Order: sequence, then structure tokens, then C-alpha cells
Amino acid sequence: MHFSILPLLALASTTLSIPVAENPSSVPAGLVDCLNSKSVPVRLTSSSDFQNLAKPFNLRLAYIPAAIVLPTTTKHISDAVLCSGQNGVKVQAKSGGHSYASYSSGGQNGSTVIDLENFQDISLDANGIAKVGAGVRLGNLALGIYNTGNAKRALPHGTCPGVGLGGHATHGGFGDASRHWGLTLDAITAMDVTLANGTTALRGAAESFGIVSTFYLVTKPAPASVVHYFFSISNIYSSVTAATEIFLHLQDFARNASVVDRNISFRVYLDAQQFWFEGTYFGSLETFNNKIRPELLRGLPEPSSTDVRSVDWITSLTINAGADLAQPLTGYDAHDDFYAKSITSPESAPLTATALTSYFNYIVKNGVNAPFNWFSIIGLYGGPDSQINVTPSTSSAYSDRSILWNFQNYARRAGSTSSAIISFVAGLNNAIISAQPQTAFGAYANYVDPELTAAQAHSLYYDAPTYAKLSEIKKKVDPGKVFWNPQAVGN
Repeated sequence: MHFSILPLLALASTTLSIPVAENPSSVPAGLVDCLNSKSVPVRLTSSSDFQNLAKPFNLRLAYIPAAIVLPTTTKHISDAVLCSGQNGVKVQAKSGGHSYASYSSGGQNGSTVIDLENFQDISLDANGIAKVGAGVRLGNLALGIYNTGNAKRALPHGTCPGVGLGGHATHGGFGDASRHWGLTLDAITAMDVTLANGTTALRGAAESFGIVSTFYLVTKPAPASVVHYFFSISNIYSSVTAATEIFLHLQDFARNASVVDRNISFRVYLDAQQFWFEGTYFGSLETFNNKIRPELLRGLPEPSSTDVRSVDWITSLTINAGADLAQPLTGYDAHDDFYAKSITSPESAPLTATALTSYFNYIVKNGVNAPFNWFSIIGLYGGPDSQINVTPSTSSAYSDRSILWNFQNYARRAGSTSSAIISFVAGLNNAIISAQPQTAFGAYANYVDPELTAAQAHSLYYDAPTYAKLSEIKKKVDPGKVFWNPQAVGN
């Protein structure tokens, strides 16, 4: 059963780092007895497949759950929540398990993890509403709504095909089509949610409030073709001044309403050696080449590599993913070992030359010869006609509705230490923020930062009025804080 969405709770909850204990001291016998008495499918540390099920996407933050529940029905979810609450065990859902802070593993040792991998159904009704299980990964979602009944439908969502829909959609869901159609969050028309008291209802809840088992999403007709474009520039760090001027031009382009509207997506990628910009144009190749391309490249160095072509919708998604869209329904085994932070910069305060000079100086000094792999992805979020920013911030608990750029700064631990990559990534953020102190920067909840305190996270991910409302709702629907992670609402 599903109900009309309560917009206020369409987004909720985020993170903080805590040390990993050796093991949960013990699993409460009452929890195990309760789950078994209700025939809830569960894996304990003694189970042969527990280790594989517990393995997080981010290997740097490996927590050991008290129990991993593998429900096949919403009754199993409801019973698992009740059993956990009655025995003082915190609960978190796992959709795809890609939480950067391993909150889908509980964010601590000893939680009940409710793994939704069995909720894989995808169907479409005559009105283009997709009913999608919360365990569906984004690549399978894209293929499912496109291929089901040859419907050729589409949704805005992120590019990584292995990410689960649950956390992605309830924390925004920014991706290549978002400027064109909005966020994944904006496509949600209803959800089936289990609350802390075990009842099943829709109240627009995320990790701080309940477990979504099914999403109902308004799909769009997939375009017959789009333009994929890619340009790289060599030797970007040979001159900080030149690098700054290049980005300032790209920013001017991104804000130029005579060429930019909702039909263009745009992102910059850079690492220790490479710098490129790419995106998707929802229009013809002729229009892109005659109108968009000349202004995009005006005054820039000759690109060292270029790829501009018209492709079908699924090919476009595959290019952006850099991998096959189809993902395993069980036994997913992709992992990384990393730390990431984000910056969201306001549309009203474009990045200054001073901030960009500081950023590129930091990279030249600390990043070019870093002993670990790192990258930054800077996505155009706002700009003229962005369909993300036309939605009022009061429409949901998602506050980022007036953003220009969305930075993801990311470093892998291989060849180094946790402290080194944390320090480096924090430096990337600080290089921008400290050089533009007059600007109130934010952060993106799906790039959750485990180094933030709960108070810092609440301030960065929500505006104050929204968080105050969320706190009051938390007290009503989950007074015992059954649904918990280190930065959950109410902490």
C-alpha cells in the first residue's frame, strides 16, 4: 500500500567517524530469539556468508553488524525493526551499500542491518509510474524502465551503475540528466516505508525515520538520441594562472543563458595529471556543434583529446558510467578504500579567481606528486534553467536548491594512510573555502563525510528551519532513535 508523499521528509540523515571496535561484544540473545520466532531471514557472525554480506563498499570503514536481515517481505522488515527496537539494537537499511561512511553497515559495530537486495522488482504502469524495489541498483533501474514492455522510459539519477536506489534517491540523486529533469528525489511520487513502531506506511522517510522498501517514480520518455561530448586539456598544472583562467571561462560559459539551458549537463574532472570536461546535450549534434561548442571552447587551449557524437540513450548512460549498466542482483562485490568530501557552492556566489588560484596552487604543491590516487569531479548543478533549482527548497527536506557547482574530492588509501588522504582531501576543500570566506558553502549529503560532527553535518546538509522540523518529526515517529547512524537527525 502506498500513500501521497509527505515532502518534508524526502531527505533525512548523514554521518561522523567513530573508531571500529574489534567485534560486537555480544549479540543480544533476545534479538536472535525474536527474529527466529518470527521466521525473519537473518545472518549472524557464525553464518558462512556473513563476511561477504557485511563487507562494505568503503573498506576503510568496516563495521560488524550484530545481525544482517535479508527480508523478502515488508513483514520481515517490520518484524526486524520491532525485534531490534525491543532489544536496544540500532537499525539501518542497506540498499546498494555505497554509503561513503559505511552507514549502510550501521556506522558502528553491533547494529541490525536490513539488506534489501531481495527487493528487485521493476514495473511500469500505463501512466509511466515506475514501481521499483529499494534494492535495485541504478544501472538495473535504467535498463529496467527502458526495456520493460519496450517502454523506453528514463529517470534522472547518478552515473555509477552499482549504487543502490534507496540512499541515492532519499538524499537527492544528482546525475547527468538532473539539470534537464531534476533530481531522483524529485521523481518520487510515493514510497512504502516501515516506521520505528513496525507499521508500514509512506511518510517520505529516509535513514533517520524508517526503511523504504518500494519507490514510485514518475519516469520520462527517453530521448531517441543525445550528444555526448568530451574535451581534455594537457599540462593544466604548468601554469596556475592559466588553469584558473580556464576554469573561470568554463564558469562564465555555465552561467551564460544565451547558450546554456536545461538541455546541457556539464562536469569537470581532474586528478594529478588529467583535466577534462564532458557532459550530455539533449539536442541535435548540429546544434551542439554550431551553437554550444564554439562558446564552450572559446579562448581555451586546443583540446588534446576530443569526442563529440550523437548516441542513443542507453549508450549515453553506458559512456557516463564507464562500465556495463547491468549489475548482479546478488553477490555484488565492488569495493574501494577511500575518503571523500564535498563542496556545494551557491549560485549567488560564483567561484572567485582567488579561490580557484588557491585550489590549483594546492594541487600543484600537494597533489601532482601525491603518493596516492585522487580526483575531483565538479558538476554543474545550477546555471540557467537548471531543473534542480526551480524546485522550491521547501518542497522537501533537501535544501540544496540554489547551488552552482557540486564538488566531489576523493582520494584512495592504497600506497598511503588514512590520515594522509583525510588531510589531503580536507586541504582540497579548505583551499576553496578559506580563500572565499564571504561565501556560505555547503555539502552534498550523498557524498557523506564521516569526519564531520553531527552538528557540522546537520548545518551543511540541511538549512536550519528544515532541520528543526525534522528534529520534531523524529521525536514523534522514532522517539527511541531506533533508526540511527552517527549523524542521524536527532543526534
